[in-house]
Parts: sequence; structure tokens; C-alpha cells
Amino acid sequence: MKTPLDLRLLATFVQVARSGSISAAALQVGRTQSAVTMQMQKLEQLCGQGLLHRGGTGVRLTSGGERLLDYAERMLSIHDEAVSAFSSDGLRGTIVYGSPEDYLIAFFPTLLKSFGRMHPDVEIRVVAAPTDQLRKLLHLKQIDVGLVSVPTWTEADDIVRTEPLVWVGWQPTLALHNFGAVLPLALSASNTMDHKAACDAMARAGLRYRISQASNSLAGLIGVTRSGLAISVMTEKAVPPDLHILGAPLPPLPSLGVEIAYPEVEPSAATRAFGNHIRQLLPSL
Repeated sequence: MKTPLDLRLLATFVQVARSGSISAAALQVGRTQSAVTMQMQKLEQLCGQGLLHRGGTGVRLTSGGERLLDYAERMLSIHDEAVSAFSSDGLRGTIVYGSPEDYLIAFFPTLLKSFGRMHPDVEIRVVAAPTDQLRKLLHLKQIDVGLVSVPTWTEADDIVRTEPLVWVGWQPTLALHNFGAVLPLALSASNTMDHKAACDAMARAGLRYRISQASNSLAGLIGVTRSGLAISVMTEKAVPPDLHILGAPLPPLPSLGVEIAYPEVEPSAATRAFGNHIRQLLPSL
């Protein structure tokens, strides 16, 4: 292969590889599906081999595609660094940022506003998802940087902030007799840390409970709590002003650690800058 590789083709190829779909990549790069298909065919011609296995459910990389992906990500990262280093306008590029919904509500507006003032030419796209889904997206390289929750009660590598979990109700105090013998709880999905922490705390306290709602929608949990039909668990910063943090007779809950996570690729200059910005600002928010 003697013809130089076009960085625009490589950028589209990386999006196809990350999303596993021609149509999804087309939305990301702002082109039609047929245009992206033609770009991939041209790149395969330049490389002299197939890069994608095409199927009814999407695309996956061939062994040659896996090799090219590593080179493409490094080349694009170096390109972004070079542009930033010699540009009087500062950083440019697009970042896909992932975060649980409660951290988005509590922290993202301040993070985005302050970072945007310094780097107005960096576009930040947001994916809201619970930590277990974010880790999968990081593994698939579909997001560039994310805030994820980690347990503080076990060893964690790089916690930049701790966030208390709290019981939340529609009244300032909890009268257990209003619910009868069994306390209804509105919690996030059963595989989340806050769900498990709440159930463990209730079990240790010997309190009877039932799960009246299990959902990863923070808006849904807030709505159920406002109705007065259940008590919920949230991170402290995500509690809206019209709801109340509850204490005894409910048992204490642990805190979650907040960690900045990256996929296993060299981050772009813009991604590194945003990650460093989060690290510097998040502890004081």
C-alpha cells in the first residue's frame, strides 16, 4: 500500500468500528449511509484487504480491520495533538462523554460551562447510562471518557470524589406506620450498587421492605417519590429541592466513589483536557 491513507476515511472507519453499524456511524459523522459505505470500500481498496465483516445485524472487524483500528486511533490522536499545538484557537474535536443520570444533573452543567469557556471549539456529546452500561461502552470504545461509580467499601484505584447515598421521601420525616408492616422502595435496577446497598442496609437493620419500582430512570424514581407511594435512594447531590433526605429509623447508607474512566486507547488531546478538567473541578462541586 503506497497511497497515503486519508484521515477522513480513518475517522469514519473508527466510528464504524466503535458503533458496529454503518448506519450509526453515518449519523455520527453527518453523512448518508451510502456515502459511509463507499468510504469503507475505498479504504479497503487502499489497504488491499477486507476490513469489515458485513451481516444483517451490523458489521464487525476482520483481523486486518482490528490491526488498522489500532493504527487509525493513534494517527487520529496524534493529528489532533498537532492541530492543537499549532493552532492559535486552542483545542478542537469531538468528545463522547458518558455519565450516570444523577451525575449529569449534579455536575455536568458546571463542568461543561467552564470547559466550554476555555475550549469553545470542542464539541461534547453526552451518553446517559448506569455504570455497568458505561463500562461496556468504554470497552467497545463508543465513548471517550466517562464518570463511573465504584464502591468505596472495597479497594478502588482512582476515586476523585465520594458521593453519599441517601434515603429520599416526600416528607421531612418518615412515619413507618403510614406504610404498614412492609416499606415500599423505589430503587434503580437490581444490578446497581445503590440498589444492593439499600437492600443490604435494610436487611442488616431487620426492616421489612418490598421493591415497588426498579428503574434506571432518575426521573421515574423522583416521580414515584413525589407521589408518596415509596421511599427512594439517590446520590445526595441529585435530590431535588422539593424532596427530603431521611434519617432514622432508616439505616445509614454508604457513599459511592466517582472515578474517571477511559477506553483502552490513547485519548485525544481534547479528551485528555476534558478529563483533567473534571479531575480538577469535580472534588469541589
